[in-house]
Amino acid sequence: MLSLDHLRTRALEAGFDLAGAAPLDPTVDGGAFLRWLEQGMHAGMGWMARPDAVAKRLDPRRILPGAVSILMVGLSYEAAGPALHDLRDPRRGRIARYAWGLDYHDVLTPALRALGETLAKETRAYVDTGPILERAWAERCGLGFIGRNTCLIHPKLGSYVFLGAVLLGEEVEPEPEPRRPIGGGCGGCTRCLTACPTGALPQPGVLDARRCISYLTIEHKGEIPAELQPLMGNWVFGCDDCQDVCPYVRRFSRPSDSPLARQLRGRDRAVLEHAAPLLDDLLALDQAGFDARFGHTPVARTKLSGLLRNARVAAGNGGVSDSG
Repeated sequence: MLSLDHLRTRALEAGFDLAGAAPLDPTVDGGAFLRWLEQGMHAGMGWMARPDAVAKRLDPRRILPGAVSILMVGLSYEAAGPALHDLRDPRRGRIARYAWGLDYHDVLTPALRALGETLAKETRAYVDTGPILERAWAERCGLGFIGRNTCLIHPKLGSYVFLGAVLLGEEVEPEPEPRRPIGGGCGGCTRCLTACPTGALPQPGVLDARRCISYLTIEHKGEIPAELQPLMGNWVFGCDDCQDVCPYVRRFSRPSDSPLARQLRGRDRAVLEHAAPLLDDLLALDQAGFDARFGHTPVARTKLSGLLRNARVAAGNGGVSDSG
């Protein structure tokens, strides 16, 4: 049986900031996930509702036969950024904080796989690419609590945290119940619900992707609904509004000094131009320019066509140029 102390030590040595583990039996409660799907709040992400994917999310043992435990790790992606007035400059298109640096999949996935291979013979590692309820398992493993904005919040790091999961074919000591911050998690705070400009948080702990700026600018295909466009401000990739106002983020979130975090942030990056590039520059991009500028970052997921669509909306909202 693997000890929790051993797992945490190896995870920290691998460059992660947080680690915890739990047995896969019993699984986390998937009732909220099923209700979310039934209400269509997954929007156009049909792959989440496939029967095989649902079954695996409800029971990760279907992913890796023989898996008996799960290791969850976290890495802060907080980064020193430009002033807020620069981020909100209507001439600029705002990019979510997690996408300011290199593509986290390229950095974290190899590190997580290597970590798993040192712990057990049978492993399967994912960094938000597998059918796993990462936040629910992270909460079960003691990495934090799920806030009203549906993000996992660590009481001393905030919510700007990447999560990774490793299914293990070895038993581990069960993690005790997660320690909740004084006040019971979010307490009476509802700042995130108020801050969401499109009303994508209709009730605490529920995210309606159909109205979420992150979904609309990244996963949504085709034109963005006309009634939502004026509410999107200058966001062109993702959104941080519900996290920026969180007291845990405002008070505790700091850039990690982990080697993995430094690698993600990259070297000699022009922070303002990557966090909030000029809209005119984005609108002038061709495929070669897009690949050169964003090819190794999370922004590549939206493709050139998606980024141009988003930039036109942002330009229209700011009165910068014709929104097309």
